[in-house]
Amino acid sequence: MSVFDASVYRARRASAVELVNDRAMGGLVIGTGAEFAFLTGSFASSHERLTALVVAPDGLRVVAPLTDIGSLGLGGADDVEVVGWRDGEDPYELVAEVLGGGEVGLGSSLTADHVFALQARVADTVLASDAVAELFMVKDPLEVEQLAAAGAAIDRVHERAAALLVPGTTEREVAAQLEAIILEEHERVEFVIVGSGPNGANPHHDFSDRVLAAGDPVVVDLGGALASGYQSDCTRTHVVGGADAAPAEFREAYAVLERAFDAACAAARPGITAGELDAAARDVIAEAGYGECFTHRLGHGIGLAGHEQPFIIAGSDTVLREGMAFSIEPGIYVPGKWGARIEDIVVLTEGGVEHLNTTGHGLGEARA
Repeated sequence: MSVFDASVYRARRASAVELVNDRAMGGLVIGTGAEFAFLTGSFASSHERLTALVVAPDGLRVVAPLTDIGSLGLGGADDVEVVGWRDGEDPYELVAEVLGGGEVGLGSSLTADHVFALQARVADTVLASDAVAELFMVKDPLEVEQLAAAGAAIDRVHERAAALLVPGTTEREVAAQLEAIILEEHERVEFVIVGSGPNGANPHHDFSDRVLAAGDPVVVDLGGALASGYQSDCTRTHVVGGADAAPAEFREAYAVLERAFDAACAAARPGITAGELDAAARDVIAEAGYGECFTHRLGHGIGLAGHEQPFIIAGSDTVLREGMAFSIEPGIYVPGKWGARIEDIVVLTEGGVEHLNTTGHGLGEARA
């Protein structure tokens, strides 16, 4: 479903054509998914058949199966030539014939069968993710509104999460309740993580039949998508029975985590690199002796995709700009014992960051 006026997508496509010409590229070939939706407003899928937006130096073409053209939802896209193909015809020639000379960028959602077929017809191909990211990394005010609405929606879910964490309940039972609550606030559930005790030490644990016990730290990481496709992603850590029931070493580590989160938020500003921002949090955790327990990047961009550029990762020289939206999510994970993570989505502003999540970062209280 197109959430914005057709003129918004037309302007984005014009920027894509301009980018292709500025970089002297032969074009971009964008498969269905978040990149396609960003440029067209359509989340249409043609399954294994090729549907692609071709951004050529002199114009735009969508190549799609005739069986799916009626479902593309490209209303108002009078700047795009739509060309259908029948089963048995060669859609890749329809792509190649409008490309110019120079490198051709292939979108990240194209599967290997489409990539190999295109490479057989186009001499010089590269992954287009960096080029396409230049179009969507900086969010416009309309996108920020959608991300703020998504952030508020997941906040309302988190406000109800701690009360679900009671002794004798399983992670799976809690997850089922959270999924239902997410659907009250979102169009669909993207993921649910309920990691209690030692399961919390796995950052991407989802949920299991482990039974919650008093004193268990519990990592609750939730995400959903609005009808517009824009996504939420927020993590809070709780303790079954309240913070005082947790082991002392956990409470000490969580205080370190809060300092690391605050340090990253204080450091975030336009002009800093993603690697420098990662270091702002990582250094705090390392100095406290937990460096080996922070096993992932500090954050990731978010929009129509849950994870997209910019990636806030050690060593990255990506310069952060006003309007970028990304997570700040330091974590400390002690294998076999527990884990903890704090995650907010923020938008970079001229003076720092605007938080799109506003629920408290305290350990919360889950009463028996």
